[in-house]
Amino acid sequence: METLESLQRKLHGAKDLKSVVRTMKIVAALNIGQYEKAVHSLDDYFRTVAMGINVYFNQHKIDSLQDSRFTRPRIEKTTTIIVFGSDQGLVGQFNDSLNDFVLQSLKQLSGKIEILTVGERIQLLLLDAGFPQTKLYSVPNVVTSITPLIQQLLVECEKRQQNIESNEIFIYHNKPKQGVIYETVSQRLLPLDETWRQSITQYSWPTKNIPQVAGSSSKTIAALVHSYLFTLLYKACAESLASENACRLAAMQRAEKNIDELLEDLTLSYHSLRQYTIDAELFDVVSGFEAMKNDLKA
Repeated sequence: METLESLQRKLHGAKDLKSVVRTMKIVAALNIGQYEKAVHSLDDYFRTVAMGINVYFNQHKIDSLQDSRFTRPRIEKTTTIIVFGSDQGLVGQFNDSLNDFVLQSLKQLSGKIEILTVGERIQLLLLDAGFPQTKLYSVPNVVTSITPLIQQLLVECEKRQQNIESNEIFIYHNKPKQGVIYETVSQRLLPLDETWRQSITQYSWPTKNIPQVAGSSSKTIAALVHSYLFTLLYKACAESLASENACRLAAMQRAEKNIDELLEDLTLSYHSLRQYTIDAELFDVVSGFEAMKNDLKA
């Protein structure tokens, strides 16, 4: 049976837990803000890089990427996928939905598959499904930690392309979406083929003053392509982190609502038991008084 002391302990525990949940809500909201700001700040940069690549193609009259300067024969079909998951909990189905999406996509791929995972939890899910991972990377916990991660991933991607180890490289991650918190998406990172060149043509230079390539043209296009790939990976990572924190924020909001309901029930139970205890003590006093009156009359 509950006592006033036990109910008080539960009330204090629930209030302490609510304070922790409120703090986690604030942290998640602040994280969402910084990651969304990082994503938005990349838009103009990405467009500028894409326009620069398009200008390079136009100046060098490159109408197709079927030549040896951009494509090389592949010995064996190998696909590398980069999956951005999470390392921490309290994110609901964040990793499970991503895992299901990746597994469904892998069914459509043939040949050798290599998986680079960002986040231990998504790695474990893919391992359980029978897909061994090539490398595991830790999930960045602040914006400034994203750049070192992306640089490592770029090294791996360029290494595979140079050694003719990979035909295609895909990115899988969760992306914020209004109304449903996030959606799972994928995009092809490499190779830079004719399909990619066609997509770049939409980023035409906005004025008639077309910039000129200064210095080595090969170094210029290499720098532009490097920036292009960096931006895609960075944006995918930042969107994944924003989605993860949005999931955590939603979980904390649900937890806070449940704690409020629990506090309301505990408070009601506490006051009801306290009133019952007071009534019982008054009844004992009245009963004792009546007993004393009867004893005096006798």
